[in-house]
Amino acid sequence: MNEDIWYRLAERYIRAGQLPYPINEKVTEVLKTILTERQATFLLQLEKPSYNFEELKTETGLGDAELEAMVKDVMYAGALIGTKSRRAGIMVYRIPPFFPGLIEFTLMRGEWGDKDKKLARLVDEFMRDMIPMTQGSYDAAVALMRGNPPPDHIIPVEEAVEAGEDVVVSMEELSRIVAEQDPIAVTTCYCRHQMDLLDKPCRKTDVRRNCLNFGRSAEFVISQGFAEPISKEEALSIFKDAEDNGLVHKAFHDKLDPTKELDGICNCCKCCCGTFRMHYLGAAPLTSHTSFVAAVDADACTGCGICCDECSAEAIALEGDTAVLDPQRCLGCGICAHLCPVGAIHLQRTEPRHVFVPPPRLAREG
Repeated sequence: MNEDIWYRLAERYIRAGQLPYPINEKVTEVLKTILTERQATFLLQLEKPSYNFEELKTETGLGDAELEAMVKDVMYAGALIGTKSRRAGIMVYRIPPFFPGLIEFTLMRGEWGDKDKKLARLVDEFMRDMIPMTQGSYDAAVALMRGNPPPDHIIPVEEAVEAGEDVVVSMEELSRIVAEQDPIAVTTCYCRHQMDLLDKPCRKTDVRRNCLNFGRSAEFVISQGFAEPISKEEALSIFKDAEDNGLVHKAFHDKLDPTKELDGICNCCKCCCGTFRMHYLGAAPLTSHTSFVAAVDADACTGCGICCDECSAEAIALEGDTAVLDPQRCLGCGICAHLCPVGAIHLQRTEPRHVFVPPPRLAREG
């Protein structure tokens, strides 16, 4: 295989996103595992952000039948996204970002073949390869990471919001988000399936089909067999189950911009979620958009420690018999409040804020 093709294609996928991941042999090996060299050569020709079908014909020189077959195959692999434009209603095709994006599509169908196990291993190695890069020049790496946009937007547990707070922003209120979306699709959680393939099953939940896509994103994943359509009632039930299991609602938007179109919401845990895992491995910051922060009623707190155990951000600790919150780490997800047995925690609205917690600085060997 022509290694230059794979390196340049890896550059294309990294460039399609907002986060500057390094290009190494794990990235190119992921591409080699899901694509043929002919498919890679085809995709490498797509230098613009998006194309309609006629533009693809002009760019690639392929005839209708050959192009239709090629597009069908690379979309089924998750290497090309096709959605209808909002204005003209015609199909528009674009290369997805590497992560989040292509990586999730590789395992979304929840399959257990040798290829899936290989992809799970490659992505795990890709994450771990970032550890020495971050730790080797820690201060410079953290300074660079501060300039990157957070990959997600936290959606709080609604009941956890302090009484009297006016929750009217549609992208912060789960019930309104669900009410306004059509269609809605559910797919296998890529992160938990990856960990299952690595024989490291989730410690929070046995549920696997609990990642949701909306609108045009849902149409795409349904059309390619990544997901299946569900009702609004089913979606709310999935979210309620996730809250009861201590999972954090993370919303993902087009171009990682919470003001843009909502693509989907994942229900995340500390042990499986890629963004949480990279943080605790020492490879990346803990970073999200949020508009809430938890507050503890010290008089009501009994010091049971449930909130400390359940906080995926490790933002709560016991001091004596009272839970104490670190607001700089708090994602404002509301899981602590939802699971507090005595109602001693609630969420307070803040100005929209960017949580940024640097990765832990690891002790150097030797």
